[in-house]
Amino acid sequence: MAHEVRKTVTVVFCDVSGSTSMGERLDPETLRLVMNRYFDEMRSVLEAHGGTVEKFIGDAVMAVFGIPSVHEDDALRAVRAAAEMRSVLRELNKELERDHGVSISSRIGVNTGGVVAGGGDPGAGTTLVTGDAVNVAARLEQAAAPGEILIGESTLRLVRDAVIATPTEALTLKGKAEPIRAFELAEVTPGSEGVARHRDAPMVGRADELEMLSTALRGAARERLVVMATVLAPPGVGKSRLIDEFVAFHETDATVVRGQCLSYGDGITYWPIVEILTVAAEITDVDGPDVIRAKIGRLLEGSEDATIMVDRLVGFLGLSGATAAPEETHWAVRKLFEFLASSRPLIAVFEDLHWAEPAMLDLLEHVSVWSADAAILLVGTARPELLETRPDLGVGSERMITIGLEPLEQGESKELVANLVGGSTLPPVVTSLLDAAEGNPLFLEQLVGMLVDEGHLRQDGDTWVVGDNLLALSVPPTITGILEARLERLSASERDVLERGSIEGRMFHWSSVTALSTAAEPTDVGHDLMSLIRRGLIGPAPAVFGATEAFRFQHALIRDAAYGRIPKRTRSELHEAHARWLERTAGERLPEFEE
Repeated sequence: MAHEVRKTVTVVFCDVSGSTSMGERLDPETLRLVMNRYFDEMRSVLEAHGGTVEKFIGDAVMAVFGIPSVHEDDALRAVRAAAEMRSVLRELNKELERDHGVSISSRIGVNTGGVVAGGGDPGAGTTLVTGDAVNVAARLEQAAAPGEILIGESTLRLVRDAVIATPTEALTLKGKAEPIRAFELAEVTPGSEGVARHRDAPMVGRADELEMLSTALRGAARERLVVMATVLAPPGVGKSRLIDEFVAFHETDATVVRGQCLSYGDGITYWPIVEILTVAAEITDVDGPDVIRAKIGRLLEGSEDATIMVDRLVGFLGLSGATAAPEETHWAVRKLFEFLASSRPLIAVFEDLHWAEPAMLDLLEHVSVWSADAAILLVGTARPELLETRPDLGVGSERMITIGLEPLEQGESKELVANLVGGSTLPPVVTSLLDAAEGNPLFLEQLVGMLVDEGHLRQDGDTWVVGDNLLALSVPPTITGILEARLERLSASERDVLERGSIEGRMFHWSSVTALSTAAEPTDVGHDLMSLIRRGLIGPAPAVFGATEAFRFQHALIRDAAYGRIPKRTRSELHEAHARWLERTAGERLPEFEE
């Protein structure tokens, strides 16, 4: 990393228990072989889930999720990795007991928190991150029993709906003034969200967008052709919820299949097709190759191309010897969709297309262009980043539509909050605090959830009572993770511009950013500002000073996230530089801006 930055990461410590006694029983060469096998297996699991192994400390492994880049699901990745490490070690012990007569026990600690990162080289074993979150993860590992995984409270908040974990007694940890809460991780539920959305509450707004999707489906059915609709919006605005409502409305008059693009993992290029095939053919984890072939054959019964389709489709499920060229797999998926649409319209949903690999997007375009005499609606959800990686998606096609979702209006936001709290009226101070969500449904849900979970808001009969220190609340960690991950997908120069802009505030001036920026040329700043507008992170704003343009962060929390990344020492230097810029620019108006 070129410079230091503040960020939220999840740290995993894993240590071998009883290594001293094992060393006394084994020849040094055998011990080295055993430990190398152990370290190789642990590293493989951690890296497969997106973790960076920072260093080996004796018999311990330290890994960080969020280095070099933050992901909104880093905490979930970390606990998945920890659970898999425990499972992999069980299998490794069978080999070690057979070959060397020994087995290994490990302890694991997982914790999430803010750190300062930068200046390190993981390949050289130098420190990448520093902060209390690292120390707590290490102490949790030391407090764990052999075979046990302890996770911190901050981690649990981010994964609570995806894990089974039981609280331990409060731990008195070395270096901590107060006991801390810890939780023993039993298991991680596959495919679950870390923090589940409140999809049981009635959806608010979106009537126009629902009608656009329904119109597209009716058009596909009437003309017997393919229409591809992409629902485009930043995280949390309600893309998936809109699709859920649309599917629920039409599931009686259409066949529905769904697949999700994954942000990481092995063999994920065509993962949505794997999910669609698995559900449609009712394939289970225990099915062998012959059973899988038979089930796909039954799914395609009645198709004149069934035999060749089966041969090509089983390749998506990883059967050995079942490989085909891209044009052959594209043909097979197209024929599959046409067959599924033979009796009634097909709705094929593809979530998170911004994670899709180019080959997956190519496949969808192939289906949309080449399918004939079939009523198919391909529905994708995506963040605006999709248009940066695939700006030509659907260009020139009259059968592709884009539906942009905007934040909720103020009245709609209040209606959503009322639904979340059961229709009760909230105190004015709470509704003003929720204005910080600025119409983002996910942010509203998380803010309300945090108020309730932390006891700042409690129900007393039909009314809600406000607790103490309400206005001193921090942003929920789920929101922080989303925003930090979004910023880290920017280029280094774009992040630099946002961070420099955040020094001035929610609204900032081009000339201020130029004065504070590390960009070599002022034109570079302008290029990045235009790029940030296209990404939906900032927008034009009226300038306070003449002879310069001004911009406004599209969301106050984006500004806060950008500002929060800056180390305090650098932050102080930038504020001093901004004060000098303001003095030069404001001239006689300077007293208006002095605090």
